[in-house]
Amino acid sequence: MTSPLTFAASTVQEREAWRWLVRRHTAPGRDRPGRAKPVCDERAFERWLAADPRHPEAYARAEAVWICSAAPAARLAEEESAALAGYLARMDVPASRRRGPAWRGSAFRSPAWTLAMAACLLLVLWTGGWWQPQRWLGDLRADYVSAPGQIRELTLTDGSHLVLDSDSALALRFDQRERRIELLRGAAVFKVAHNGQPFVVSAEGGEARVLGTEFEVRRLRQQTRVTVATGRVAVRADETAELPQAVLHAGQRVAFAGGRLTAPETIDSGAALAWRQGWLAFYQTPLSEVLERLSDYYPGRILLLDDDLAARRVTGSFPSANPHAVLDSLQAVLGFRQRELLGRLIVIH
Repeated sequence: MTSPLTFAASTVQEREAWRWLVRRHTAPGRDRPGRAKPVCDERAFERWLAADPRHPEAYARAEAVWICSAAPAARLAEEESAALAGYLARMDVPASRRRGPAWRGSAFRSPAWTLAMAACLLLVLWTGGWWQPQRWLGDLRADYVSAPGQIRELTLTDGSHLVLDSDSALALRFDQRERRIELLRGAAVFKVAHNGQPFVVSAEGGEARVLGTEFEVRRLRQQTRVTVATGRVAVRADETAELPQAVLHAGQRVAFAGGRLTAPETIDSGAALAWRQGWLAFYQTPLSEVLERLSDYYPGRILLLDDDLAARRVTGSFPSANPHAVLDSLQAVLGFRQRELLGRLIVIH
């Protein structure tokens, strides 16, 4: 007798499996106080399992990934909790159309429940390939955006030229008084056309005002950096800070965060801006920062779970087009372990 044919679960069926997994793991009575889970939900789940022989297999795979992803999901939830809250606040879906557990309410305000919900949402949405809340929220306000792995060159209406690094976004506000750009994420190099109007690039915690130059502004998780290639740039942080403003010349860099501005340092601006030619150059740079830069070229997240490993220093130049090859090279030197989940998350420890 011929054995029955079997087929792999489709992408739609895999997403359905993840939805059932999240619904069952986050239902009232599972991870938080509340009423017992309605029996009809379990009956509906059983009907879904029986509807297609591929459904049990898809659900088993999803549950296996869920179990092995517990630690990375918790770390991601901590990092993205603010963005997650903003994402949910922007959801304007009528209550009659929501499915599964209630996303808002007193239970959501509990820190433990926020962490659990964030972990669930991160895992299930990443299987769809698009969950990166900071990028999604920033894009709502952006005028220009570059995708992961994309270097984008633009000429603005005033004739200024800019190059957007991978996974970057910015918003423009040009008026009769000044030309202002807000860097929402990532980095950009600006070559400013002079027309008599001030040209200002702002980022969280400060701004750079052009005095005639080519320069880069880069937002990192912990700080924003300004690097000057030619000419001069005035960089200002909070005016109440000890060093509220610095004037940079070619080959200098400063950083600002929390209203504080660092003292200017001399760097190799050519190496710092080599990403425009497809290279990422580092000199005695903590691995945590190297991986943060590399994440801009990977269509997901690179998560480092070892704090001691994060402080290890890296010197070298790497092609940005192949993040996996860069990680393999770093792994050979530093001896860490890496694991990729769902093609959207690389865990390093």
